[in-house]
Amino acid sequence: MEVNGRRLFTSESVTEGHPDKICDQISDAILDEILKKDPNARVACETIVNTGMILVTGEITTTTYVDISKVVRRTLTNIGYTRAKFGLDADTCAIMTAIDEQSPDIAQGVNTALESREGEMSEEEIEAIGAGDQGLMFGYADNETKEYMPLPIFLAHQLARRLSAVRKDGTIPFLRPDGKTQVTIEYDENNQPLRVDTIVISSQHQPEVTIAEIEKELKAHVITDVVPEDLIDDETKFFINPTGRFVIGGPQGDAGLTGRKIIVDTYGGISRHGGGAFSGKDPTKVDRSASYAARYVAKNIVAAGLAKKCEVQLAYAIGVARPVSISIDTFGTGKVKENILLQLVEKHFDLRPAGIIHMLSLRNPIYGQTAAYGHFGRTDVDLPWERTDKAAALKEAAFATETKS
Repeated sequence: MEVNGRRLFTSESVTEGHPDKICDQISDAILDEILKKDPNARVACETIVNTGMILVTGEITTTTYVDISKVVRRTLTNIGYTRAKFGLDADTCAIMTAIDEQSPDIAQGVNTALESREGEMSEEEIEAIGAGDQGLMFGYADNETKEYMPLPIFLAHQLARRLSAVRKDGTIPFLRPDGKTQVTIEYDENNQPLRVDTIVISSQHQPEVTIAEIEKELKAHVITDVVPEDLIDDETKFFINPTGRFVIGGPQGDAGLTGRKIIVDTYGGISRHGGGAFSGKDPTKVDRSASYAARYVAKNIVAAGLAKKCEVQLAYAIGVARPVSISIDTFGTGKVKENILLQLVEKHFDLRPAGIIHMLSLRNPIYGQTAAYGHFGRTDVDLPWERTDKAAALKEAAFATETKS
């Protein structure tokens, strides 16, 4: 939406108690538990949740044993689903499993990349890993926040995280686990964020509380705590529980499924998305690992001052190690030509699956902490793809190359 050269852009987030996010957290908790004992496991774990029941399904090939029911119940307890009236009780809900091993047809392409099978590269060089599937993945960064994230999704995540925090610490005792947030930012004609136009918060709550009390407490303890005062003005609109009642929530209000919040997980719609979800997948799945690598590349380019905005696309063929394409778009904000950036990326980043796994230490059990509040722009946890350790080298090499050309 654009008026008088200014435009509005909106992003949303959800709390850890949202049905889809319950599933993401369970899938990643199972993945982490497996990786603790078997770093080379192949995991594609999917979760479905509905009133009083959990189904864990997918393909898992591993040498270890994990008590899936125990992991599920622990995850639900940590989220806060401890009473049946919340829509799910960690102690009493039904848990079912339906798990197969990874297809041997897929496994042969992942275990031994095409380049290795054809003798193009040594196994030592590529660690004999091909891409786990075909597909395209995007990574993005901009300078709207110090986290190199778009402001709408950054604020939406902060509001969702705060909504859960005040529930868990008792600041707002009448809240229940399910919730959603949404932030609309107004940008000026130079595409710089000006102000918050609209904030939407919907939170599950106890039945006896009034809408007036909910509005008062969420403004005082969630919005004021998160949104900078200078971004809010007299025209900022607030919609807090706009339906007027949100008692039935969680899995009782809506079934949940792993991988159904891919825009929440990434950049809030500012950047394009290849369509692949993250949670429950081990790092041989390029849906996940290559998306992390693309963010790592884009963030280091922006951190190096080589662009104000950067979107990186990677694409793969199943069983082939090298990307079939790498594309960089700086949206006219680049300080050097994009073909130079592409040369630098190919030199400084190994974007083969094995290279990504090694570069970002992805065989470690780090995934559960990403399953709520976004996989990018996080400062509360140490995620390898959020580091800017290549920015200085990129900056030096970029301007040296530009001078020569």
